[in-house]
Formats: sequence, structure tokens, C-alpha cells
Amino acid sequence: MTATDTLSSPAPLRRIPARLAELSGWRRLAMAAVFGGLATFALPPAYAVPVLLLAFPGLLWLLDGVRTGKGAFAVGWFFGFAHHLLGLYWISAALFTDIGRFWWALPLSAAGLPILLSMFTGFATLVVWKLRAAGLARVLLFAASWAVFEWLRGHLFTGFPWNLIGYSWTGFLPVLQTVSLTGVYGLSLLTVLVAALPAALGDVPNSQTGPNSQTGPNSQTAAPPRRAWAALAAGLALFAGLSGWGAMRLAGAPAETVPGVRLRLVQPAIDQRLKWEPAERVRNIQQQLDLSAAPASEPITHVIWAETAVPLFLEQDARVRQALAAVTPPGGLLITGAPRASVDVYGERSYFNSLLAVDGSGAVTAAFDKFHLVPFGEYMPLRQWLPVGAIAGNGAEFSAGPGPVSLPMKGLPPVSPLICYEVIFPGAVTDPGNRPQWLLNLTNDAWYGNTAGPHQHFAIAQTRAVEEGLPLVRVANTGISGVTDAYGRVTAMLGLGQRGVVDAALPKALPVPTLYGRAGDMIFGVMLLSCIALGLLARHRR
Repeated sequence: MTATDTLSSPAPLRRIPARLAELSGWRRLAMAAVFGGLATFALPPAYAVPVLLLAFPGLLWLLDGVRTGKGAFAVGWFFGFAHHLLGLYWISAALFTDIGRFWWALPLSAAGLPILLSMFTGFATLVVWKLRAAGLARVLLFAASWAVFEWLRGHLFTGFPWNLIGYSWTGFLPVLQTVSLTGVYGLSLLTVLVAALPAALGDVPNSQTGPNSQTGPNSQTAAPPRRAWAALAAGLALFAGLSGWGAMRLAGAPAETVPGVRLRLVQPAIDQRLKWEPAERVRNIQQQLDLSAAPASEPITHVIWAETAVPLFLEQDARVRQALAAVTPPGGLLITGAPRASVDVYGERSYFNSLLAVDGSGAVTAAFDKFHLVPFGEYMPLRQWLPVGAIAGNGAEFSAGPGPVSLPMKGLPPVSPLICYEVIFPGAVTDPGNRPQWLLNLTNDAWYGNTAGPHQHFAIAQTRAVEEGLPLVRVANTGISGVTDAYGRVTAMLGLGQRGVVDAALPKALPVPTLYGRAGDMIFGVMLLSCIALGLLARHRR
């Protein structure tokens, strides 16, 4: 081989981008799905964050061979479909609690939701393709486009901000501290930006790499541009710096608790198929009463049960309230999830998925109604075309409560109750005009069995604690139940599927709200606009 042959052959770092760009038809779409599925392993409970350094560059390299907007959308759609199909497979497990009634919904839950969510990734790649950028400009604009459509996914059509890329860091607390400044959307933006930087290593200096070019990674050169290497080094240094800052924040964080408060979280691990059976209801309640009354190493002041732990209209059943009062700590409360019914002045009956607090006399002293309901699970948004009842409501539909509140309860600091997936919405878990001192998440993940779903749900709740600078107490029927302090540190936990109780002190809130708690997504917006401006500037210069 001559020196000329050596210089004209593709450099090793460009062979893979070149081959990916040359793929067409089903091979290109299949490879996009492979990269999308690979990106799923960065999320809980796997936490394999380095796979993003392969998945996002691979996605961009596939776009190099695209010649039409339809093709660019398809590449992003297939990436998103595989990503959400693997990340949300566990949702279908809920239907098997009564598969005889809801068999028809199985394909909708297994593939329907990923099909819809993949539209957002499809539009994200379409925007990047339309902008005709290359090199670092394309990386910046891709990260911004991904972040925009991730934010839209969390807000449009009631929103579903599950498995945002920023949650990849819940397994590494020092980096997760970043959400106290930027929120999880900001951390997602930074993560995608740095993870996509290797894509620039396959570019050719001074080439017209882009959707309609015939050069790009197929062009030949001796070495990747130094600027791309410098950018990658800077990106990795950024996360090293965030990690260092987070480690220092954690090292200086006090472990203070609220004096005079000792919580008992009851996790009965009741099978969802037995939870609403009329013949099992009394037995289910009795199991939780027994766990509540078990001896404790320190005096308990408050007992907390999970979402719909009492499968009866508690306010209308004095006998059950008295049974709960019998295990309520002296001077304290038993807090439980239960359905609630009300009748308006016109005689119309409404049902709510609620939290109720019962004192030692059996009186209900506080109540909260879930405000962010699950479509199809707690109400049917397409009832005119789907003449069936909501899945979680056992055929009935729930009504929504008034929104996040700071609820005063006897012997406790003001709390923001969050039922089930209300905890997944960044910036929407507290009353902005009346800051609570802790978050309480009651949930019933028994629907999803021993899958990734409960692990993801716990990690998402943990992130809300860091964002808001508030401790979070989570009580789940089958787990994972636990207590997280205002820095995301888990102070007590009972694993998935275990039956028992968690006795723990209540950590203190940060004395002042975090930057994210004060500014919300404004910081993310500034980061996003900066990313777009830098990307367009770099595109113009190139």
C-alpha cells in the first residue's frame, strides 16, 4: 500500500459513520431501532449511561444518509419506538390483572403508547435534518431539538414525562444534584448534548456534511477535526465538574430530621388481583392493621398506608374508621389512600382517588383528591368511541381534584400530597404560593408486578426531592416504599415485593427553595435558547 492509498482510505473513526450513512431502506430503520433500544439501558434500573455515547452519535450518523424529510422523520421515529417499547413494556402488565375484560387494550398499551411517543423523536430528527447543519453545530441543534420535544412530551395531551434522559443520573447522586439548578429537563439537555458529541468525530473538516450532501462521513481524510476532540473533552469535563460540585454539595449537607415525628410506612404487598375482590377486602385491611400495630424500636407518631389501601368509601364507613383509629398512634394520625364519593347540589355523584387522614377518634381530619388523573386508567378520554369504563376505577371514572396543595395535618409540617404518577411532573408537585415542607407520594405499583416500572417510578420521585429541595416519603402497596431527603439520599427503604413496614424519621426541608424551585423551567429555557443560538452561529460560520 502506498502513502497515497493510506491517506485516501477512511480513518478508523470514520468507517462506522460511513457505513451507517450508507444504509438504506429497512436496514437504516432497523439500525435506528437498535440505537433507540440501546439508549433505554441508560435509564433506571440499568443506569448504563455510557451507552448514550453510542446511541445518539449512531442516530446522527444514520441521518447523514437520509435524502428526504420523510426519511429523517422515520429514522427518529424508529429510534423512539424501540426506546419507548423497551422502556415502557411494563405498562401492559396492568392489563393482566383482568385480561378477560381488557384484552383488547393489550396492543394499545404495548405498542400504541410507544407509537405516539415516537412522534416526538421523529419530529426532533426532522428539525435537525431541515436545519442542514454539520459538525458541532449539528450536535448543538440536535440536543436542543431533542430537549424541546422531550419538554413537549411532558406537557401536551396531559403530558407523559416518563423516562426523560436526565433520569439516567438517578443512579449517581452527585450529578443528579444538577436538577436543583436546572430541573430534569435541563439535565436532559446537557446529557444529550455531551452524549452526541462523538458524532462530530466522523465529520470531515470544511466539508458540506448534511442531509443533502454527497460528502460527510463518506469523505476521506487522515484524522478527525481537532475541534471535535476538544468539544468532547470539554463535555466530559463539564460532567466531571458537575459531579465534583454535587459531591461537595452532598458532603456539606446536614442530615437533620423533624423533631417529634416518627413515620411508619406500611407495605402489605397485596396482589392487585385480590385487592378489590369483595371477599378479600376485610382480610387486606386486617393485614395492614396488623402491620401498623407491630412493635417498634422507637415510638411511632404517624402511620401511612398506600394508594387505595382502604378499598372502601372510608368516610361512609364508621366501623372501618374505628378499626383504623385503634392502631393510630396516640396524638397522631393514620394517613391512607381511599376512594371518596361526593354528591353535588344537583344530585350528581362524583368519585375521587383520595388521601384521607384519620385520628385516634376515627374522625377524618384531612383530605386530598388526586388532581392529575391517568388517561384510560382513571378516566376515558375517548369514551364516545370506547364504551368501556376506566381500568383502575374498576369500571367507574374518577374526577380531578383542585391541584397541588400544602395540606396541614396534625403533628406534621405542611405536606404536598401526590398520588401515583402525579410525582412524575417536574415543577408541578407543590403549591407555588405556599411551599410545603415535604412531599408524600402514595402509589400502588402492584399493577406492574416485578418489572422495571416501580424502579423507574421511585427514581423519578427521588428526582423531585432534589429539584424542590424537599424530603419525599413514598408508600407503595408492593413497593418500592422509602424516605428520601432533600438531596435525594435514601434514608430508609423496603424493596419491591417485600411485605413489612419502614420506620423512619422525617428529614427536614432545605431552609430556602432550590434555584429550580424558585425559577422552574426558566433556567432550562435560557439553556435551550443558548444552545440554539450557538448552534445556529456555528452553522452560519461553517
